[in-house]
Amino acid sequence: MNGRRPWVVGVSGASGTPYAAAVLRGLLAAGESVDLVVSRASRLTLLDETGIAFRDAHWQEDLRQWLARGADGKPDSFDADVSDVRHWAAGDLAAGPSSGSYPVKGMLIVPASTACVAGVALGLSKDLLQRAASVTLKERRPLVVAVRETPLNGQTLKHLVTLDEAGAVVLPASPAFYAGATHIQDLVDFVAGRVLDAAGVPHRLYRRWKGELGGGSGGD
Repeated sequence: MNGRRPWVVGVSGASGTPYAAAVLRGLLAAGESVDLVVSRASRLTLLDETGIAFRDAHWQEDLRQWLARGADGKPDSFDADVSDVRHWAAGDLAAGPSSGSYPVKGMLIVPASTACVAGVALGLSKDLLQRAASVTLKERRPLVVAVRETPLNGQTLKHLVTLDEAGAVVLPASPAFYAGATHIQDLVDFVAGRVLDAAGVPHRLYRRWKGELGGGSGGD
């Protein structure tokens, strides 16, 4: 644990738990450490979207099952080594990420619900996810907010502008199609890859644009 500087990954209650799984796999594949905060609302979404119940007492087992699952719902689609993940309960406001003196590289909120966006923009800190995000902003560390909602009302747009002005990267979970996606996992991985791009974490989750039309329909 000495010298460990993780990325904090917050998972809110918005639909899109496959995005979170892909980001977590990408971070771990890049050799990054992760501190994970799964909100209470996101556990309901995870159960609804995957059938997996995320339990504090059995979080490693549940996380492995979650990360091994493909976006198409097939189990055991990926290998998942969670040995460098530390889990913090969402209600634990004395957790490491609640303090600016706790060493982290930054924070990724994937997916981010509009309620989460509002809480962070207003500095409510009602749970560890929001508190960790507020700490990330005040310490001038990277914060990427992958908002997953449509349409967006005026109040949410104002909250997103507030986050942008505070230094966060507002990254809508919007898949692109120029990379030659043929499966749902490709679309999920594109969004996850853009989140990792914003954090400066190397990955090979999608085919990058090379300035050539039709590049996504053929080979590399």
